[in-house]
Amino acid sequence: MAAPLASTLRIAISGAGMGGLATALALAHQGFSNISIYESASNLGFVGAGIQVAPNLSRVLQKLGAWDHLKDNVVEMKEASIRASATDEELAHVGLTHIPERYGHPHCVAHRSSLASALYDGCKTMGSAITFHFRTNVLDIDFDHTRLLVKERGEQGNGRWIDTDVILAADGVKSLVRKHMVARNGEEDNVKDTGQAAYRIMLTRDQMAHDPELLALVESNTTFRWIGPRRHIIAYPVSRNTIFNISSAQPDVNFAGEPDSTWTAKSDKGAMLKMYSDFCPLVMRLLQLVPEGDVCEWKLRVHAPLKTWIEGNVALVGDACHPTLPHLNQGAAQAIEDGAVLGVVLGKLTDKKGLHAALKVYERLRKQRAEYLVEQAAASGRTLQLTDPTAQAQRDEAFRQVKNGGPNPDKAVDREVQDYVFGYDCIADAESHFDEFLAVEKST
Repeated sequence: MAAPLASTLRIAISGAGMGGLATALALAHQGFSNISIYESASNLGFVGAGIQVAPNLSRVLQKLGAWDHLKDNVVEMKEASIRASATDEELAHVGLTHIPERYGHPHCVAHRSSLASALYDGCKTMGSAITFHFRTNVLDIDFDHTRLLVKERGEQGNGRWIDTDVILAADGVKSLVRKHMVARNGEEDNVKDTGQAAYRIMLTRDQMAHDPELLALVESNTTFRWIGPRRHIIAYPVSRNTIFNISSAQPDVNFAGEPDSTWTAKSDKGAMLKMYSDFCPLVMRLLQLVPEGDVCEWKLRVHAPLKTWIEGNVALVGDACHPTLPHLNQGAAQAIEDGAVLGVVLGKLTDKKGLHAALKVYERLRKQRAEYLVEQAAASGRTLQLTDPTAQAQRDEAFRQVKNGGPNPDKAVDREVQDYVFGYDCIADAESHFDEFLAVEKST
């Protein structure tokens, strides 16, 4: 049955990233038929990189009808291997075969573009309910009248105002909507450099085929982590084991002196090899396969927790309100959970006058969880990149004790953290708590 306001509510979404696509799809599933997405890029434009599709994410994708568009392009992870960077010693080996039974879905990985395409294809199956406006910049926002100033590339003039009932800003860590929202509330738009950067590398099976040890990596169903002082590398196969995805985290040295507007940069292969020159020969052989000119580095920035994600009938989504470091593999998943919850709360709304209260319910359902996982990701990164020899030795011994039931220092594969992250059903939680939380919001 369609949502009570399905035919009348005008919804504008800023940004066609993971959060924006998921939000549009979730709303269309509720029957909403006037959804517009404004995206500055000419197309989806997701760069080549892997992404983790944990059970909490695949559960949402299945409920939104996107899983069928993705399932043939995932690789199920059966094991995780945490290794010392210099020696390749396996510090801990964690089986992941229990995950489907424990959480109802396997732990998979995929190409980032495959996940984006699955969400986009899901949106396209909704017919005319969702309209995409690519090549369109959001220039300004009017919170008092719930409208956006947009301008299509090549359009004459200063843009045009779009009147709407609710604005959902999924415009990323560089969010223009957040910038205006915090200024309105007397806050600073406190995007922070983390001092870290990341290489994202995709090697093909053919590139690795000459080396039996490397070929074994891409043929496995294992996620690998090499940890060292101030640096680590995570790698796993994607695209039916035809591509080996490598993501790193290291000190941000190549962006020194660059303007704040610089987020990515072509990097020198020699600089990358120097950064990881003390890693084991296996890792170095992987990095040496990267073609000259294909090295790209991302600056890792986050944002301080916000007082609120809501202003009037405007809500922030995903990285616009809770950007996270990639050390817990939950950035995209949390943005998509946001979108799914927005579908529930707006789907239950019976009167436009209650829009602000419904958006506050969304914030109540999402803010604490998302910000907790941001903290956990940062903490996990610090643990993986310890520099003090004594602390390293203690951590490595804790890794060795995982086989005896001890807690895993790598939060991403720790059973207690997995229970909290993987076992959560954001849609069921929103449906069960909506009335209770709405009553609280209306009483305040």
